[in-house]
Amino acid sequence: MNTSDPLTLVLGSTGKTGSRVARRLLSRGLPVRTAARSGAAAHFDWDDPQTYAPALDGVRRVYLIGPVMRTDFAGQVSEFLDQAEDAGARHVTYLSAYGTDSAPPETAMRGVELDLLARPGLTHAILRPAWFMQNFSETFLKPVGGAIVVPAGDGAEAFVDAEDIAAVASATLADPQAHAGAQYALTGPEALTISEAAKIISEVSGQAIDYIDIDRDEWIAGAVAGGVPAAYGAVLGVLTETIASGRGSRPGNDIEKATGAPSESFANFARRTAAAWAANETR
Repeated sequence: MNTSDPLTLVLGSTGKTGSRVARRLLSRGLPVRTAARSGAAAHFDWDDPQTYAPALDGVRRVYLIGPVMRTDFAGQVSEFLDQAEDAGARHVTYLSAYGTDSAPPETAMRGVELDLLARPGLTHAILRPAWFMQNFSETFLKPVGGAIVVPAGDGAEAFVDAEDIAAVASATLADPQAHAGAQYALTGPEALTISEAAKIISEVSGQAIDYIDIDRDEWIAGAVAGGVPAAYGAVLGVLTETIASGRGSRPGNDIEKATGAPSESFANFARRTAAAWAANETR
C-alpha cells in the first residue's frame, strides 16, 4: 500500500456494498479507513456527530452511504458533508437508488444528491443501483420455507450484483477525476420477475423454490412487526409496487461504461452463491 495516496473513508464498511468497496480499494493498493457503528477501524454513528471528525481526519475521498431504514436523513448527511469539506475531503461517491433522479427534492436520497450537486468544493459520482441480487441470498428476498414471499406481482427488475456496484464505486474512488459528475444507473443485464429468479435459484441449488405474491399491506405489516420502522415499511411498499406495476428497473450499460466489464448475470450470481440456499437455509 502506498500511504502517500489519498485516504478513502468507506462508510457502512460492514454492509453489502461497503465491505466489498473497501476490499477492492485495498486490492488496488489504496489506503482505506473503514467506518461503521462496530467492527470497523473507525466508530461511526449517524446519530452521534461527535464520531464524524475522527472518521474524517486526513480523508480525501468518501464512499457515502446514508442512514439505513430511514426516510428523513438529508439534514444529517448535509452536516456530515460540511465537516467532510472542512476536513479536506475532495470527492464523494454516493450510493443512492435507481430512479432517485426522478424523485421529489424532499425525498431524503434526492435531497442528498441535490446537496452534492450544489457543492463546488467536492467532485462527486452518484450510483443508483437496482435491487441487489444479494437480497435473495442475504436479506428480505431469501427463501423461507421453500418460498420467496414478496408483493411484486409479475413485474420485472434488472437485479444488480453488489460486486458490480462495488466495482463501479471503487473505480470512481480510485480515479475521481475520470468520473467527476457521473451519475450511473447500475443494473444487471436482464430484467427478471421474482418467479424467474426463483426458478434459477431452484436449478442451481437443487431446492424447489416457489414465489408467493402476498398481499402488500399484509407483507408490510409483517415487516413492521418484525422490526422494520413503520415509515420505512411504507417505502418498501412503494418499491414493491413499482416492480408489480411494471415500472421496475431496466437493463443498461453503465457498469460496463464505468469499469470496462459487463454486468454479472443473475444465473452466474446464483451459481456462485448456491451454498446460501442449502436445505437447512430455506426452511
